[in-house]
Amino acid sequence: MTDAAPAAPSAAAPEQPIPWFGLLAVLLGTFISTLNGRLSTFGLNDIRGAVHAGFDEGAWITTAQTASQMLILPMALWLGALFGARRVLIGAAVAFAAITFVEPFSPSLPLLLGFQFAGGLASGFFIPLTLSYILRSMPPRYWAYGIALYALNLELSLNISASLEGWYVDHLSWRWIFWQNTPLALGLAACLRFGTHRDPTAPLAPPTPDWFGLVSGGLGAALIYAALDQGNRLDWLNSGVIVGLFVAGAVLLAGFLAHEWLHPTPVLNLKIIFSGVLPRLLLLVAFLRLTILSTAYLIPQFLTTVRGFRAPEVGETLIWIATPQFAVCAVAGVMLRRLDARLVAAIGFIMIALACLSVAHGLTAVWSSDQFAHSLLWQALGQSLALSGVVFYAVLHLDPKDALTFGGAIQTARLLGGEIGAAFTATLVRVRGQIASNQLGMHVDTGDPAVLQRLNLYAAAAGRGAGPTVANGRALAVLDQAVRRAASTQAVIDSFVVIAGLTALALLLASINRAAPRGPASPLPLFAGLPGGEP
Repeated sequence: MTDAAPAAPSAAAPEQPIPWFGLLAVLLGTFISTLNGRLSTFGLNDIRGAVHAGFDEGAWITTAQTASQMLILPMALWLGALFGARRVLIGAAVAFAAITFVEPFSPSLPLLLGFQFAGGLASGFFIPLTLSYILRSMPPRYWAYGIALYALNLELSLNISASLEGWYVDHLSWRWIFWQNTPLALGLAACLRFGTHRDPTAPLAPPTPDWFGLVSGGLGAALIYAALDQGNRLDWLNSGVIVGLFVAGAVLLAGFLAHEWLHPTPVLNLKIIFSGVLPRLLLLVAFLRLTILSTAYLIPQFLTTVRGFRAPEVGETLIWIATPQFAVCAVAGVMLRRLDARLVAAIGFIMIALACLSVAHGLTAVWSSDQFAHSLLWQALGQSLALSGVVFYAVLHLDPKDALTFGGAIQTARLLGGEIGAAFTATLVRVRGQIASNQLGMHVDTGDPAVLQRLNLYAAAAGRGAGPTVANGRALAVLDQAVRRAASTQAVIDSFVVIAGLTALALLLASINRAAPRGPASPLPLFAGLPGGEP
């Protein structure tokens, strides 16, 4: 076979430099979106106290923000297509910076909820449009690193939130839960304004907006999200509010999907989302949000309910998964450029399953931060590899012109998948805890010699200086607390086992995909370019 002619010297077409500001914009955009909601969750008690809100009404503080992110999603995609992702992102970032600066001054819960809703509308632009930016503005050889940054942000922001919230409350003020977003959002706007190329000029005759699609899709998804977020508190289908939210959201979404499928210029191109491998990959993205909760929810749940840890102490544990992410990001980017994305995702799923099983095998009621360290390190690597592998594999099947549709689909899978995962995990922990408590209680008989001996020891330790009646009451309370801790521990163990099993199913789903088509972003041969670098 005749060798091809040597390429022309590269002097006429110099290599494009690394788009550092674009990568930093991706980093900040996805980081802000996840960190803001997570900090509000960890700092909810402090925020409720500041505006004198009770438990039930204060529960809507986090819901208002993320539901509005779902509401604005179709509009974000339409505006991004009309004016360009860069221009829209700059406006959203400036608006978000202004909202988070004034939000802590809210004197009442209704005003705070209004600011939370407005902040969610602004931050709802960040993830779908930054993913669009990766595909439409970066050279294909850097797509893998942009996707790895996306995965880094999700892991980092989810697991660093407890440490940040505790530090703000202990050393500064609860207001910094919101104020820390102001410089981050302004940094995002600056990176896009001064460090990236301008968008193409907007069309002189912009298309007529599809108002039914813009309203019905966002509103339907927002209502379903609100139902999922409040379901555990209101007892799911036993609540008329939850049933109403589900029914209204389902009707609106059904109408939206039918309308988009038939519309000549849809907001979301459903023919792309529901064709080829994308449905399975979006399902995997949604599922990964559930597995991430094995560290972001289950471990804090154990440490707070069983060990009585405060947010800073929980943060000291979760920092084991947050801090390695910068090294993991670089590893993931290189692996995506050198290996099949399916293999990268499979390695990640295997690590997640092993980490969950290691906790389930050894967890006891006396575990602390040190005992979780080894599993958290495996989770740190596994979750980032799995998420970046799945998203990059999907990207390899896309045309860059479909980037906005893909960004919207990923945002929907991320938010709804995360909320379904949170609802599933919280319900699983609650139900398994009730079952374990009932089973343990059946074996605690006040006439049993072993139980009597333990009650006597508790009474002797807890009743010093008190009469026999007070001592016996304290002993029963201590025994009851011990049973509760054991039941909570067993519930967490069962949940880790379930997540490990679901991860195995996800591994199977990821492994049956065929190889991605070759393209400019496809992985290089494993030893390509050595020692001279990439071809």
